[in-house]
Amino acid sequence: MSKIRKIFDKIQPNFEKGGKLYFLHSTYEAIDSFFFVPNKVTKKGSHIRDFVDMKRTMTMVIIALIPATLFGIYNIGYQHFLSIGETKSFLEIVWFGLLKFLPLLVVSYASGLFIEALFAQIRKEEINEGFFVSGFLIPLIVPVDTPLWMLSLATMFAVLFGKEIFGGTGMNIFNPALLMRAFLFFAYPSWMSGGKVWIAGMTNGAGVVDGFSGATVLGQLAAEDGEKSVHLLTGTGQNLSVADMFFGFIPGSLGETSTLAILLGAIILLWTGVGSWRIMVSVFSGGYLMALLLNVFAINPLMDFPAHLHLIVGGFAFGAVFMATDPVTAAQTNTGKYIYGFLVGVMAILIRVLNPAYPEGVMLAILLM
Repeated sequence: MSKIRKIFDKIQPNFEKGGKLYFLHSTYEAIDSFFFVPNKVTKKGSHIRDFVDMKRTMTMVIIALIPATLFGIYNIGYQHFLSIGETKSFLEIVWFGLLKFLPLLVVSYASGLFIEALFAQIRKEEINEGFFVSGFLIPLIVPVDTPLWMLSLATMFAVLFGKEIFGGTGMNIFNPALLMRAFLFFAYPSWMSGGKVWIAGMTNGAGVVDGFSGATVLGQLAAEDGEKSVHLLTGTGQNLSVADMFFGFIPGSLGETSTLAILLGAIILLWTGVGSWRIMVSVFSGGYLMALLLNVFAINPLMDFPAHLHLIVGGFAFGAVFMATDPVTAAQTNTGKYIYGFLVGVMAILIRVLNPAYPEGVMLAILLM
């Protein structure tokens, strides 16, 4: 690292005031602070100092996302080869999923950081680290075959109107990743719902086995709105087990299918003190109690769906752990966290159950709350 430090020290004068590249000072500072702790110190007043700054906090969130990401990469390949009736090795499945995931990740970061850097230059401010998490979250909550131009447009919209117009990181009232998904859903609904968008390759129908369904659990329940109950099936027509739903061997967004992987991420967030257990517990409590209440008056499959299963399908667990706990847009007081989290859970189930046209409610619930 000392050699890298020497390189930065050598070129630093070019980016300081009076240097020929001063107009790129914000970009230089962002790259420098990515590798090293900032060397700025306060000059007066008493302060408690430790190594946990925003960059380290954001890094812990990304580490917590790794279990869900790794499983999601595998599940992309697994669902694809299942849909075309082919059996592949573990490495072939993972490689296919990785090649699908990486373009989404690159476009997300490139689009969002472009807007971040542009506004940092205009305001003559440093580039904030907040988008490092948002940029990683975005590929995890969209269908795998989302067109890259569409993802880029939605990401730039979300960063611009969800954060920058409010003053940037720390000032925004909306979570950029959630706003991006809301933009895609309302602007391009055919790419965010249905039985084809969740499986790589199904949008063009290339080689898909006859009768294979890529519908999510919630999609199947919503499609049978006129019935009292419905038998949930895998894409190949077999009965869907609770284990399939919990471990994540079902269609869905890359990061949202495996509740087990999400809970591993929750443990990391709670152990490091980055995530709020009050919000997480409240979201799950509100969702469970609301689902129990609706079970009493069940008149359709979504209302009849067992309350505990509502918590492990769709984006509920992912939203509760990684979205509702956003330190900027969530409630700040301890009492507020309980109220905010509980109402997020209640609203998520209400939107999911009472609006069959939108059988996923947690993302919109968090935005509303």
